[in-house]
This record gives sequence, structure tokens and C-alpha cells, in this order.
Amino acid sequence: MIGGNVVTNRRKSGRRRGNALIEVTLLAPWVLFLFVGMVDLGFFCYSLIAVENAVRIGAEYTAQGAATASNQSGACTRILNELASLPNVSTLSSCGAAPLGVTATQVTGPDSATASSVSITYQSAQLIPIPGMLVGKLYITRTAVMKVKP
Repeated sequence: MIGGNVVTNRRKSGRRRGNALIEVTLLAPWVLFLFVGMVDLGFFCYSLIAVENAVRIGAEYTAQGAATASNQSGACTRILNELASLPNVSTLSSCGAAPLGVTATQVTGPDSATASSVSITYQSAQLIPIPGMLVGKLYITRTAVMKVKP
């Protein structure tokens, strides 16, 4: 009797090992899909934070005085320096075409004082497109308004 039980137990445990292989085979694509999605989301979040910092730096530059309140080229230079770590911005020399658009204008603030408004529109690099789920590109628009120093 003892010998019969050992043979039966070996047959059952052999079947269980095969089940584990099938489960891993079925779940591996989903785990890979989730990993790729997390990497894409990380790049998109990094781009969002970088654009928010860049628009603030551009607004700080244009708020230095009335002469710089609508200086789009000066704001562009500082914004390009801030966004240099993004993959599709490092080779740009201007801010007038995709993937980066910058506008700087002089506006009237809520307290009727002179202010400057800087707006950035950024199109992220296409990373890993997943049809039906991730579009591959993200469009980010941020605007900052700061009171111009007298």
C-alpha cells in the first residue's frame, strides 16, 4: 500500500507543475502589457512636470520688466534650456513649430497692473503605441501669468 501511494502522489504533483507553466504562459503578456503602460505613463508624467517648470521659468523671465514682458525669443531660449532633457526638444533651435510652441504676451492682470503671460504647447515623443489603449503622443498646454516688476 505504501508504494502505491507514492506513485499516485508523483503523478498528481507532475500535473500541478504543468499547470503552473500554463498559468505563467497565459499571464506573461498581461504583465508585459502593464509594465509597458507604466513606463509610458512615467515618461508622460515626466514631460508634464518639465513643461510646468519651463512655463514658470519663461514667465519669471518675462516678468522682469516692461521691456521683457512680451519678449518671446528670450522666453523661448530659457524654455529650451529647461526642456533640453526631453527627447524631441534637445535638437530644437526655435519654439514656433511642433513639437514645441511658445507664446509670450503682455496682458493686464486682475489688479489692473501690467502682467506677462507665457503659454507652452508641447507634443511628447511617441514612445510605445498600444492600439486602442495608449495613443503614443500626449499634447500638454500650460500657461503662467506673472505681474511685471516696475
